[in-house]
Amino acid sequence: MTGHLPPPHRAKSARWGPRPERTRWAIVMTFAIAMAWVEAASVFYIRALVDRIEPYQADPLPLETMTGALGAVEVWREAATLVMIATLGILAGRTWRRRAGYAALAFGVWDIFYYVFLRLISGWPRTLLDWDILFLLPLPWWGPVLAPISISVVMILWGTLATQSSDGATGARWAWALASVGIVLALAVFMIDTGRALPNGRDAVLQVLPTSFNWPMFWVALLLMASPALHQVAFLPTKKSVFRRL
Repeated sequence: MTGHLPPPHRAKSARWGPRPERTRWAIVMTFAIAMAWVEAASVFYIRALVDRIEPYQADPLPLETMTGALGAVEVWREAATLVMIATLGILAGRTWRRRAGYAALAFGVWDIFYYVFLRLISGWPRTLLDWDILFLLPLPWWGPVLAPISISVVMILWGTLATQSSDGATGARWAWALASVGIVLALAVFMIDTGRALPNGRDAVLQVLPTSFNWPMFWVALLLMASPALHQVAFLPTKKSVFRRL
């Protein structure tokens, strides 16, 4: 009789099989939100240390800080954050498309909740139009808080579609070509001021304080970046999607 029983390892495998995509989505969301708290706490510590809770002020990136050990640590911390998000996507997805989707989902959720938690911790940002130093690689990125949040919403939308729809719903190449153009435009908008200061040396780049943001070009860039998600949404009724079974 015992010869008809399934081997122990097979029984365990059936009980602990691959998780449904909705479960993976929820796990990635939870991890990204927790990671956002860690990010907000780390940034709060650093900004409190250099007296820059509000980044948009004279001497936004103090030279003695950015040229010392703390500046190097902050740059590597940002790089490590990107590695963590990419690793999460690789672990969560079972195909390269879904791995990219989970990474995009994690990045978008992490970025939005980072600002939510930073507001709770420090009282900043006060509004969505407050200026922030968004990133330091390869040059400091400047922009109102609303700009990165808008991009994050697009990333969450595409990440959800990419992970919860069938693998055949890959999107058209032209949509990805438009998205690539949008990414380049957005980077140009964020780094235009620091790029102009680059010929004057690193110290000049660190002292840049933008006075205006090119909203028209940014909205064009955002629309282009949203092309893959919008294309997939347009054809969603004809494709097999997890959400259609909810």
